[in-house]
Amino acid sequence: MSRVGKKPIEIPTGVTITNDNNTVTVKGPKGELTRTFSQEMAITVEENVLTVVRPSDSKEHRTIHGTTRALLNNMVQGVTAGFERGLELIGVGYRASKQGNKLVLNVGYSHPVEITPEQGIEVEVPANTKIVIKGIDKERVGALAANIRDVRPPEPYKGKGIRYEGEQVRRKEGKTAK
Repeated sequence: MSRVGKKPIEIPTGVTITNDNNTVTVKGPKGELTRTFSQEMAITVEENVLTVVRPSDSKEHRTIHGTTRALLNNMVQGVTAGFERGLELIGVGYRASKQGNKLVLNVGYSHPVEITPEQGIEVEVPANTKIVIKGIDKERVGALAANIRDVRPPEPYKGKGIRYEGEQVRRKEGKTAK
């Protein structure tokens, strides 16, 4: 059984949290996030500590409890430090560039693929084979990174494609290797 939900969340200085009928708003130096949680969970803010209490030990309440606490922790972490996700392009001629707000990918198709990030998500291209996605909402940063990776996922024979930074791709032997 996970005990994640029982851990209190320390609120750093400069972060304000308001709870209005389980609609929690977290404001910090990087921005503001709002999310509505289950009415069954009791979310309390006392001094510099945020706690989540479940009404019973049923399986549903235990799962919602841990998830609620993790989401609240991600919100606090996002408005203070933010989140970032790195991607690498591997392949001959594969490159990324930024035109205005759009990310333009040349990954072996007959046309360049253009991706426009949502409001509040920032895309950087420090090198033509590296992409960095930054934002305060962990879910949206991860979703955009997954959408970019889905343009050309890494293939198992040569390892070409778009992969997460540090991702290990399992390689297969070709049919001539016997």
